[in-house]
Amino acid sequence: MSIWTILFVVLLIAWIGGFTVFHVAGGLIHLLLVLAVISLILHFVMGARTA
Repeated sequence: MSIWTILFVVLLIAWIGGFTVFHVAGGLIHLLLVLAVISLILHFVMGARTA
């Protein structure tokens, strides 16, 4: 597993947890989702370059 995949999973879990359990401010929750998607995209871009 690459660092980007791990980062994606952690941010996605934090987003789901914040959305359902912790009720953090709405903007922060969606910022976590955006960061998770960016890390997933970087995983595919960096992985395609190094392969």
